[in-house]
Amino acid sequence: MPASGAVTRNTLRQQIADALRDEVLAGRLQPGEEFTVKQIAEQYGVSATPVREALVDLCAQGLLDSDQHRGFRVHQYSVDDYRGMVEARMLVVDGIFRRHAPAMPPPPATAPAQGPDLGIGVALVSVRRRGEAAARAARAGDLDILIGYDIRYWRELGRLVSANDYIADFLHRLRVQAWVFSVPYLRSERDMLGWLWSGHVDLVDAITRGDADAAVSVVREYNAHSMEWADRLERRDPAERRGG
Repeated sequence: MPASGAVTRNTLRQQIADALRDEVLAGRLQPGEEFTVKQIAEQYGVSATPVREALVDLCAQGLLDSDQHRGFRVHQYSVDDYRGMVEARMLVVDGIFRRHAPAMPPPPATAPAQGPDLGIGVALVSVRRRGEAAARAARAGDLDILIGYDIRYWRELGRLVSANDYIADFLHRLRVQAWVFSVPYLRSERDMLGWLWSGHVDLVDAITRGDADAAVSVVREYNAHSMEWADRLERRDPAERRGG
């Protein structure tokens, strides 16, 4: 086993994959942009093997496409792809909140909580803090800050309310893909603030109360908002839809 803190090939592979994912999410790597293993290895000053493994991982996540002769390119999602992501998210999250929405235990002054309910309550407080930060960034139009907090918020919330790692991982992948699609368009939006969702705290509060109906209502409004944005994108000029 490597010494504590040592950088193994697997950790390097993950670091490279995370860095490239962040480049895509930030829009610094544009949809359709091509690059090779050699270029990325030289950029990060590492060997080709962990780079190739990281790029293959990102292909499996749907963020990159591989071309045997030309290397790799950032996957380009269509508006229809985005609609499919929203639909899938809608079906899964609706079911989760109707079946699994946990209630936070009452405050200690009322009835001290014990056991797993206390763990749920602490986790919800943590998720709420991320939600508050995401909502502030959305209202300020700070896309880079919003994306980071929003992805972490939904990942933690998904694990908490689904109690199923497969479902949580699926929702996390959809979340990242939806952001990859959205970023270039949002950066070209004249009214970006009008299309950034900031209902994170409302959703956590509904779950904290154990109010599944309210949680579902928040999620449905959000998904309807996302579909409305997709319709608007489809009506835009093709050059605008490419972010131009």
